[in-house]
Amino acid sequence: MSLLCVRVKKAKLQGPPDKFNTYVTLKVQNVKSTTITVRGDQPCWEQDFMFEINRLDLGLIVEVWNKGLIWDTMVGTAWIPLRSIQQSEEEGSGDWIFLDAEVLMKADEIYGTKNPTPHRVLLDTRFELPFDIPDDEAQYWTGKLERINTMGIDDEFPLEDVVQSRSLPFAASQCSLDDQDSAVDDRDSDYRSETSNSLPPRYHTTAQPNSSLHQYPIGSRQQHHPDCCTDSIHSFDLDYRDQRGTSPVDSSRFGSSGNLSQTSSQLSETGQESTGGSELEESFHSYHSTGFHPSTTGQPRTNGYHLTNGHSTVLSSEKQIHRLSLEVGQSLKNNTTTERGTKLLRFNDDGPPLPFSPSRVRWLKAINKVRVELREGQDEELNARQAFVKSSGGSSLYGIDSMPDLRKKKPIALVSDVSLVQARKAGIASAMAARSSIKDEELKTHVYKKTLQALIYPISCTTPHNFEVWTATTPTYCYECEGLLWGIARQGMRCSECGVKCHEKCQELLNADCLQRAAEKSSKHGAEDRTQNIIMAMKDRMKIRERNKPEIFELIREVYVISKAIHAQQMKTIKQSVLDGTSKWSAKITITVVCAQGLQAKDKTGSSDPYVTVQVGKTKKRTKTIYGNLNPVWDEKYHFECHNSSDRIKVRVWDEDDDIKSRVKQRLKRESDDFLGQSIIEVRTLSGEMDVWYNLEKRTDKSAVSGAIRLQINVEIKGEEKVAPYHVQYTCLHENLFHHFTDVLGQGVVKIPEARGDDGWKVYFDDVAQEIVDEFAMRYGIESIYQAMTHFACLSSKYMCPGVPAVMSTLLANINAFYAHTTASTNVSASDRFAASNFGKERFVKLLDQLHNSLRIDLSTYRNHFPASSKDRLQDLKSTVDLLTSITFFRMKVQELQSPPRASQVVRDCVKACLNSTYDYVFNNCQELYSRQYQPIDTNKEDLPLEEQGPSIKNLDFWPKLIMLIVSIIEEDRNSYTPVLNQFPQELNVGKVSAEVMWTLFAQDMKYALEEHEKHRLCKSTDYMNLHFKVKWLNNEYVKELPNFKGVVPDYPSWFLQFVLQWLDENEDVSMEFMHGALERDKKDGFQQTSEHALFSCSVVDIFTQLNQSFEIIKKLECPDPNVMAHYSRRFSKTIAKVLLQYSAILTKSFPTYIDKEKIPCVLMNNVQQLRIQLEKMFESMGAKQSQESEEEEVGEELEKIEVELETAGKKMDPEASDLLNDLQVKLNSVLDELSSTFGNSFHSRIDDCMRQMATLLYQIKGPLNDSNKNQVEADSDNMLRPLMDFLDGKLTLFATVCEKTVLKRVLKELWRIVMSSLEKTIVLPQGNETFGAQILSAAKELGQLSKLKDHMAGEAKSLSPRQCAVMDVALDTIKQYFHAGGNGLKKAFLEKSLELSSLRHALSLYTQTTDTLIKTFVTTQHAQVHNGKGIRLTPNEKIQPSRGSGVVKPIGEVSVQIELHTHPNNGERKVSVKVVGASDLKWQTSGMFRPFVEISMIGPHLGDKKRKFQTKSKNNSWSPKFNENFHFVLGNQDGFECYELQICVKDYCFGRADRVVGLAVIQLREITGRGNCACWCPLGQRIHMDDTGLTAMRILSQRSNDDVAKEFVRLKSETRSAEEGR
Repeated sequence: MSLLCVRVKKAKLQGPPDKFNTYVTLKVQNVKSTTITVRGDQPCWEQDFMFEINRLDLGLIVEVWNKGLIWDTMVGTAWIPLRSIQQSEEEGSGDWIFLDAEVLMKADEIYGTKNPTPHRVLLDTRFELPFDIPDDEAQYWTGKLERINTMGIDDEFPLEDVVQSRSLPFAASQCSLDDQDSAVDDRDSDYRSETSNSLPPRYHTTAQPNSSLHQYPIGSRQQHHPDCCTDSIHSFDLDYRDQRGTSPVDSSRFGSSGNLSQTSSQLSETGQESTGGSELEESFHSYHSTGFHPSTTGQPRTNGYHLTNGHSTVLSSEKQIHRLSLEVGQSLKNNTTTERGTKLLRFNDDGPPLPFSPSRVRWLKAINKVRVELREGQDEELNARQAFVKSSGGSSLYGIDSMPDLRKKKPIALVSDVSLVQARKAGIASAMAARSSIKDEELKTHVYKKTLQALIYPISCTTPHNFEVWTATTPTYCYECEGLLWGIARQGMRCSECGVKCHEKCQELLNADCLQRAAEKSSKHGAEDRTQNIIMAMKDRMKIRERNKPEIFELIREVYVISKAIHAQQMKTIKQSVLDGTSKWSAKITITVVCAQGLQAKDKTGSSDPYVTVQVGKTKKRTKTIYGNLNPVWDEKYHFECHNSSDRIKVRVWDEDDDIKSRVKQRLKRESDDFLGQSIIEVRTLSGEMDVWYNLEKRTDKSAVSGAIRLQINVEIKGEEKVAPYHVQYTCLHENLFHHFTDVLGQGVVKIPEARGDDGWKVYFDDVAQEIVDEFAMRYGIESIYQAMTHFACLSSKYMCPGVPAVMSTLLANINAFYAHTTASTNVSASDRFAASNFGKERFVKLLDQLHNSLRIDLSTYRNHFPASSKDRLQDLKSTVDLLTSITFFRMKVQELQSPPRASQVVRDCVKACLNSTYDYVFNNCQELYSRQYQPIDTNKEDLPLEEQGPSIKNLDFWPKLIMLIVSIIEEDRNSYTPVLNQFPQELNVGKVSAEVMWTLFAQDMKYALEEHEKHRLCKSTDYMNLHFKVKWLNNEYVKELPNFKGVVPDYPSWFLQFVLQWLDENEDVSMEFMHGALERDKKDGFQQTSEHALFSCSVVDIFTQLNQSFEIIKKLECPDPNVMAHYSRRFSKTIAKVLLQYSAILTKSFPTYIDKEKIPCVLMNNVQQLRIQLEKMFESMGAKQSQESEEEEVGEELEKIEVELETAGKKMDPEASDLLNDLQVKLNSVLDELSSTFGNSFHSRIDDCMRQMATLLYQIKGPLNDSNKNQVEADSDNMLRPLMDFLDGKLTLFATVCEKTVLKRVLKELWRIVMSSLEKTIVLPQGNETFGAQILSAAKELGQLSKLKDHMAGEAKSLSPRQCAVMDVALDTIKQYFHAGGNGLKKAFLEKSLELSSLRHALSLYTQTTDTLIKTFVTTQHAQVHNGKGIRLTPNEKIQPSRGSGVVKPIGEVSVQIELHTHPNNGERKVSVKVVGASDLKWQTSGMFRPFVEISMIGPHLGDKKRKFQTKSKNNSWSPKFNENFHFVLGNQDGFECYELQICVKDYCFGRADRVVGLAVIQLREITGRGNCACWCPLGQRIHMDDTGLTAMRILSQRSNDDVAKEFVRLKSETRSAEEGR
């Protein structure tokens, strides 16, 4: 075995200095040691560590960590092979080692590192031999080990008996209280890396946070100890965890940080346990308690120690043997569960084979036997001082970043008792206040005596002096301030009893007891009688004290466990020592004046030249002068002898002056230099070795003093040379009192004294104990702030007890005030004042750091430590946060750190960590927690299998339960914890943080689960919809208004999108089936109206009831995501369109079958209209805002259009869905139009009959129109309209009662259209059975029978006389008023603008127009008579051929003519010259002679007396004849060229019969007006085409048989090429 010595010197880190706050961790052979934390990029540690090495094939792991607020991060690591380390007995300069980012693993062992970093560390490593041990101890251990090696298995000491003889108490702690080194071990890292295995897992990189030892699941421990709030004297951290083959990653939850580190994954993958133990760092050695567990391979595995190799470690004391044996025994006793669920049995011969090798079993039992032999009565002491910490079975200790493996443990109650961390009710586990004085018997005995001495004759009850005014005849000095007393001018006071002299102002400051001083003085001067009298008086006072305050001395006896006999003897001894006083007292005092800080500046240069004088009794010493320094360092040592315990040490600081003023001052006064401050120290308050800072005090009220001075005082009192300093003695007294009241009497509960007032914080115990500590402090010069810090340290070990956080918070607040609140008398900074603390700066800072870390860990499990069901614990929670705030204030104001972690942020992080773990817990135990919380206990109900208790793709039962549990947690945080943690109202709201964290974690799991469900779709769509509603409610109720989510579109609607669309798909099928069923029921009922006021049938109501119910479900989802809502709207719009169009199609198809019914057609049309109305309402409910233009009337037709406009304000409907529904409205409108038209057309024949009757009546009206018969016109009109009105009255009366208003108007429109059309066609412009063109064609077939055409037309269409036209005008007005119906029918504007009325009136107006006007109207309106007005090409003259073809389909041929337009400049007479050039490509087939010629006719007004037609000569058998003939037309000056047209007709000349038409062309002169002269190339057509206006004009003109121009016009426009001829 070798001893490895490592000195961590310093490091050089790359980066900004304020970024680093680093410490170094050394690991070798399962032992870990950590340096202190140092800030900066070049930290310097200079710390030594020693390790016992028995395997040189391993390496030393060096890790540099950067301390963080929550996590520590690794800066770099290095691996040093042990074989490369040299042996040396002397310390070296060390080697710089560069750090790498990752380690290299092979066979679960580190063999190197990789990925270099720029950081490096300076280490000095060497091997040296262990320290020598005494010969007798070496012989003893040699013999013991020899007997162990030769011992047989049957001779071994039975371990069971040892274990059963005394149970080992467990404490949820990191180290034992009785281990000083562990207790004060630097653990200022908030979350330390405490891996107990020297082989870190694979992929161990610097990117990993410094995880806690308890980050990974810990196995259950069977402990049955009383639940008390204390910390054990002999407690060991034997936390270990079950070896598990499954990784934490296999569970459905990760750690609280949301990202399980690779460390935990690797530990689980390799099946390697991280068995932790307390770090027993005594002397220069570090040990870990060892837990034994089987490995996954069945081979024995310990915590890195292979005990079969021999001695794993050399223990330095019997106590360590005792600890190790207890730990081994307990670990063997506990039934540690393996991965397969088997248990390790205790050592006996009856059980199955143990998973240990025989050599290991032999070694373990041997160690246990040695421990029993060395016990030597330790049982009694252990039982007397043990305190127990309860740890419930089945639960384990976890850190802030825990990830509990909840599948293997029985969960505990939810909400108020959710436990993610095993309760550590005893206080700081690592015993931050190292109360080693409790076991230091020698110190306790001495403090016991000193306490009795202070209490039997307390300073607070000293005998007052009997002062008298006194005048010194010789220079005398004040006992208190050493000021001059001399003569009348400087009179003083003198005690008549003891003779002490002082100023009048100093008599109140004098604290010397008169009786004691008088006795000492009398004894020295030989006045025996006076001395005896004084001694008797003192005896009487002590007797009275003992009689009046017996409880004080009894309490002292009980605290130090002194028997009554010994106590009585000690009382006598103490009394005698008081009476002896200083007669037998002497001491040697060594005082080292070290330095001072913050001195007052006395020189004009702003500095001082300080020196110090030290006086003990009459002996005075002076230091050297330090020039120009307010923080001088002298470091000078002086020796004094003192023979009077009432003497005082007077330390004064002066500013040396060497100028003329000071020299004059020296002549006149005793003191020539400026006074900088003094400190008067009572010799009685000194003991042992002391390194103390003293604040400099004023000497007079005029003194200007600041700063403090540091003195190292060593007092060797005769008979007490080895006594500890009084501060240590006071600490011993205070700790023992605290331990007595808390652990012995209080069963671990801290008794809080009732104290009020400004100084209430200085009351630490009840009256008796408080008097003891106050008297002790007063007697031996213990500062009140030291008392407070000592009590704070004691409370730190019980900080989780009820009421303690509030006391600690108050204490620390006053400690902060003491150091941070500077006064006008001093300019020393708070950090300097704190550095001068006698408690110890490093000690208190370390205490606060450890307390801060523990508070954070406990706040990270506040649901367990501070249940909402307990008001007292909630108050403790509030006080705990106050304490955390006070620590932050201390760091900022006292330590003057630049940027300490803000308390609000720390609490927030802790709350988040607790919530993370809480969520993990409820997620993994959802089924059991829900049944326990919300369901009655059913003993008959079978538990679900383990795999079915979590999330499943087969059902969704898990998630509603989880939501309920989450809500209960948020509600508890909101209602219970938020009012308590209200110290940071602007920065922390626990309820809101709870909702945010819970929702964030829930959202991750919910999204992942739904993604899995989307792949399989094993559940009903309704189940997903129900879950959607619950998630929506959770978000709206708790998350929506949170600051981080307010105004942000949540993600949850997108998770459910596919499932809602699936439900809509299914709902469409349901809607279609429902529609068909409703329609069938309606058919069976005969389409009855639903009510008197509802004119539609029930099928419409049923359809929209179902659709509205479906959309109401979508609406209740309250989807906040517009994109998702757009998908819903589009899909549902398609459903609406499909259902309504299918319904409309069925009605349209069956409508003709009901046309002969009276009411059913109206009901069906009402149904379609009701569809449109209900669609409008649904449109509005879907988020669109509708603007309805009720009735847009134009051109005689009322069009009701519904336009849907999407507005950006409020909800915005998806444009695609809007277009779908808009298109649906248009289609429904078309359906209604179609049904109305069909319904109206059913009355066509009846209306035609009425019209024929009206025509007969009208034609019977004869005679001219004059003034005498104008009145008769109205009567004739009423008589003529009687058949029509009788019919309309009967029908419209019925329609008005059974049709909705909109439908009625549509029916009226159709009837109006039919009536007007029939009037025009039957009466005004009657037609035959065939079309007008067919009539002309059939009449013109026979040559020369124009008279037959005349007769034919006269027989079918009659010409109206002026009187008859007047009757028709009155009849039209009557019909219009009838359809208007006084405003209840069609609007007048619609009627006036209707095309049918306009056409009819136009036809009537044509009867009064002249022939020229009608012809002019025809020419100006008919622009597409041949080939739709296309194909005519114009060129400048006939010689220029057109550049393009005619472009018409199948032209018959083409004619080219040259046209010239002439206008006379004087009279404006217009002439047209036409040259017929020729024809080409005529399409004409005949078996005889083909003799084409061209007939040119001018058509227009005012040509009755002019030549209107010319003909060319015929050409024989020429299909492209050339004519070149000129013709001239005179048009007159009344109308322009635009009113004329030239009709060209190519004919085949026939002798003896009518000429046959080959083709026609029409040239309108308006097209060539701008040219004046051009050649026209005109394709020929078969006939003349005209629109309604042209036909009307033709119809009117055809009835004017006496007008030659009219007859000629009708003939020209009636000419057509026969289909049978010319083929």
